[in-house]
Amino acid sequence: MTGPHPSDAGNLHEPPQAVYGEARWPMAGAVVTAAVLTLLLPDDLRLGPRWALPLVEGLLLVALIAGDPGRISRRSAALRAASIALVGVLACGAIWSTFQLVDDLVHGGSETNSADALLQAGGSVWASTVLAFSLLYFELDSGGPAARAHSMPPTPALAFPQHLSPELNATHWRPRYIDYLYLGFTNATAFSPTDVMPLAPWAKIAMAVQSAVSLLILGLVIARAVNVLV
Repeated sequence: MTGPHPSDAGNLHEPPQAVYGEARWPMAGAVVTAAVLTLLLPDDLRLGPRWALPLVEGLLLVALIAGDPGRISRRSAALRAASIALVGVLACGAIWSTFQLVDDLVHGGSETNSADALLQAGGSVWASTVLAFSLLYFELDSGGPAARAHSMPPTPALAFPQHLSPELNATHWRPRYIDYLYLGFTNATAFSPTDVMPLAPWAKIAMAVQSAVSLLILGLVIARAVNVLV
């Protein structure tokens, strides 16, 4: 009878590492929504032709789904690069639209003379920034969703309540996209951290930039819309 190999002695009582992959569809839904918002923007607020950004975002999303369908759990340098590229495209498009909207508000533009058109354009730009930053947090925190599916670092870049209060920390808890979407929304409305604390320098910078962008959009758009109405 053959016994266990001596080199396996340390692994006899170690269960295989569990993988907690997140469903792909919430993240994919956010990308599709951002692409639709881009299509709805006026031409002067959009980076490039109407079809350019949605096409690039769509191609990158298809590549991610093909490379890691179903649940996000495959750790790959190519998939990681595609994910970061997708987030970069979304963020660049949202910030460009913000600067163009501010420029139109300051110097006058076709959509700034109508309260309805201004609120629609401003709302689309604001929602685009929320989605872009939520996906940025989702992709950069703790090495990205695929890395989080395998293990969580001792100190994450973004500390959720489950990290800060041990009594709330459910077994094997992982932040999901909805958690990062909530972070992006609350940071864009409160202009500061609410229940999620940034620990890493990049997280503090990203949240500060998002707060500034959101304050700029909401403050100028609302002020201009009120001025047009009265």
